[in-house]
Amino acid sequence: MRLLLAVLFLAVICTGCLPSVKRIDGGRLAGEQYWRGRIDIFGDVELVAGSSLVIAPGSDIVFHPAPPELDRWRDHPHFPGSELVIRGDFRAEGTASRPIRFRASVADAPAGSWGGINISSSPSTRIRHAVFSGADSALHIQESTASIEDSVFSGNLVAIRFHSSNILIDHNRIVDNDTGIRFHFGAPVIRNNQISNNRRGLFITAHPRDLRIENNSFIANRDYDVVLGEEVPEDIQFGGNWWGTTDVRQVSPRIYDRERDDLLGRVLLRPLRESPVAGVGPR
Repeated sequence: MRLLLAVLFLAVICTGCLPSVKRIDGGRLAGEQYWRGRIDIFGDVELVAGSSLVIAPGSDIVFHPAPPELDRWRDHPHFPGSELVIRGDFRAEGTASRPIRFRASVADAPAGSWGGINISSSPSTRIRHAVFSGADSALHIQESTASIEDSVFSGNLVAIRFHSSNILIDHNRIVDNDTGIRFHFGAPVIRNNQISNNRRGLFITAHPRDLRIENNSFIANRDYDVVLGEEVPEDIQFGGNWWGTTDVRQVSPRIYDRERDDLLGRVLLRPLRESPVAGVGPR
């Protein structure tokens, strides 16, 4: 009898611990939304303006192939495949021991297997201790205020892309993507990140303003560590970052700027850091 009571007691206690499993077949979300556990997404899901979405630590957000009738947005600024579109407040804050995962439904899926999280005109977005893999553009942020901290981006076509946004990108690991960070306009603060083993580390496509890019580690990006696009005629300050060496002659070939195209500005590397950045990447 005592054994039976003990089993029943444990069953009651553990019922509250079981992860919730929820399937969302496209459509619109309104009001205050809270996700916990595993969420399976099929197609494009839109959080409408004036609403909020909070995702609990340890949650697993899984993007499945989108049925054609649920893949409502495929053209830029959206992407083919299942996509989460945020037009309200967004909080995805995991912990170091319980990160939130955003991934494709198939293990080791190639980059571009799902669309991305498309954040548009969000008054407040905060992402911490999250892991993103297999997306076209894991985060695409437009005309929003956002912070992205202590997170890992790996195996995406683009890890973070944005325009015309006030954005903090701090203490992230951005590795093994086609492009790490891509942006135009906006006033970003990009600091304390590990940006390595991407094809291109950081790509500025047009007219940045009031940007701060410092204390980052740019190492072993395959084509270039930094690329300036054709609409960046101004010089860009990159002093205070670590490039794996203190010899500017070794760093310069990994930069695409006026040295390669007379119409572009210069990436101003000095002062180079004299040692690696301590504590780079997630804390």
